[in-house]
Amino acid sequence: MARRGLLIILSSPSGAGKSTLARRLMQWDPSIRFSVSATTRAPRAGEVDGREYYFASRADFEAMIADGEMLEHAEVFGNLYGSPKAPVDAALQDGRDMLFDIDWQGGQQVRNSTLGKDVVSIFVLPPSIAELESRLRGRGQDSNDVIDARMQKSRNEISHWAEYDYVLINDDLDKTEAALRGIVEAERLRRERLTGLNEFVRGLNTEFESHTPRSHIE
Repeated sequence: MARRGLLIILSSPSGAGKSTLARRLMQWDPSIRFSVSATTRAPRAGEVDGREYYFASRADFEAMIADGEMLEHAEVFGNLYGSPKAPVDAALQDGRDMLFDIDWQGGQQVRNSTLGKDVVSIFVLPPSIAELESRLRGRGQDSNDVIDARMQKSRNEISHWAEYDYVLINDDLDKTEAALRGIVEAERLRRERLTGLNEFVRGLNTEFESHTPRSHIE
């Protein structure tokens, strides 16, 4: 049955497993796509416009914000980043699901946008703060100062857990992935997302009008 797509927001503090869960979700269902963000920073070697990012001038980006064409946006280290609304809206109308890997601030902007009715927001928590720090240190990618900064930021991010539709505690990656799949499958079946449901029920009513009960035939 035809349906409208989902706008899936996945958020978590760094180290809680959000990126791994997002990757597994798209491996489970390759039709789910990451939303391509726009940015004012210059393309890096090998990056293609429309694949890694939509690259735009600051003037064009600010014009899109002013015209309400951005679902969410933020400035990071002097460059603007954001999610253009038009390609996301087109995907949702076609019944395709879009995945957003954004923080609570971006999620709040998207929920307050004209596409807020399509949002399914999921926050991923670590099983403990000690485990969160252990995962960050286990990566072997960041200095102690960077890890300390990430831990401080995590406290603020975790404080926004109650703003989300669903909260998953990632103490077992396989179980958390299964729960995430269950959320997506259930949300796809919500009555208000099934755009072909009214027509289907009208068809049933039409059948009732022309249906002759078997007892009458016998």
